[in-house]
Amino acid sequence: MDASLIISALKAKQFAPLYFLHGEESYYIDLITDALQANALEEHERDFNQTILYGKDADLLALQSELKAYPMMAERRLVILKEAQDFKQLDALESYAEAPSPTTVFVICYKHKTFDARKKLLKHFAKNGTIYKSEKVRDYQLPEWIAKYVRSQGLQINGKATMLLAEFLGADLGRIANEIEKLRIVLGPNTGITEQHIEQHIGISKDYNVFELVNAVAQKQTDKVFKIVQYFEYNPKAGELLAIIPAFFKLFSQLMRVHFTPNKSREGIASSLGVHPFVAGELLANRQHYDPKKIAAIIALLHEYDLKAKGVGNSQMTDAELLKEMVFQILYS
Repeated sequence: MDASLIISALKAKQFAPLYFLHGEESYYIDLITDALQANALEEHERDFNQTILYGKDADLLALQSELKAYPMMAERRLVILKEAQDFKQLDALESYAEAPSPTTVFVICYKHKTFDARKKLLKHFAKNGTIYKSEKVRDYQLPEWIAKYVRSQGLQINGKATMLLAEFLGADLGRIANEIEKLRIVLGPNTGITEQHIEQHIGISKDYNVFELVNAVAQKQTDKVFKIVQYFEYNPKAGELLAIIPAFFKLFSQLMRVHFTPNKSREGIASSLGVHPFVAGELLANRQHYDPKKIAAIIALLHEYDLKAKGVGNSQMTDAELLKEMVFQILYS
């Protein structure tokens, strides 16, 4: 079930007696849990009818007692077991999940991994309540997720700004949502987010960042490449070598695949590589600069510099020096 459908049902005061929220992506687990806390009880009912326990510290008997208690001056009780992945006695809750109290809403928040679907506990939750599996948003899905989320907040965003956020923030959905909320407050509704807005209000340089460096290398814009490399030398946190090397590896792996993809339309590349159409268009335009033989040599080079960046076979060179040497070899060897 989609998280938005669960939240809509909660806002409509439609509650199941059981909720099992699990998976790698904690953002949606937190979102649903927040909606349960906001809607299951009125504010004046929470002192006596809401209990939040944490897996590492929770006691089984105390938890079972909370689950079976009757609500006080309210329709229901809300019991939330957070960080349930640290609770060692989850399986002992099978009998409760098989016949849950109709006046208690019991929520299990099992984060950072998926619970074993073969276990009876999950089957009882599926039969008598709601299960939500929170999947990790993959890198290739991230730009689309950002664009969709921005639209849901009453804003618009251009392709370059979307990629800038994706590259800089990574798949940390909570952080992305917080930064977009910051932009929504500052810019107001119905505004189109640009890279200038991101630079001004989030602090990501629109000209000097890993995304721009990778693009400049892809396009063989040598002057721009070395301006960014020099900027990173004086601002090491803006472009760490161990973050730059995977970004280059991703670029050249994609370019290699473009060379051998039969359908070389933008839509064909987007579908074959699982990338945003904006990225597909950039890859198509840049493949002319690097033939397959050159790309294979660059990938070997990246592996070599990854080891050097980690201290293997390198005792003297700084990250800035390694970056300059590596980029020079990519462009000119």
